[in-house]
Amino acid sequence: MVFAGILIIIGAVFLLKNLGIVSAEAWGLIWPSALIVMGAYMLWKKHQWNMWKDRVWRKLE
Repeated sequence: MVFAGILIIIGAVFLLKNLGIVSAEAWGLIWPSALIVMGAYMLWKKHQWNMWKDRVWRKLE
């Protein structure tokens, strides 16, 4: 679900760039920011998974 949303956002940015609404300078700022956001999201999801896994194992012990 998240991957689909990311693809939609990337497609929208490319469309805006082709229509001349987003300049090349803005694109130079957007794509590194998108990578940072995606990396932070992956770290957050990993943290959530570890918290859930720890709770389950504590209950099973």
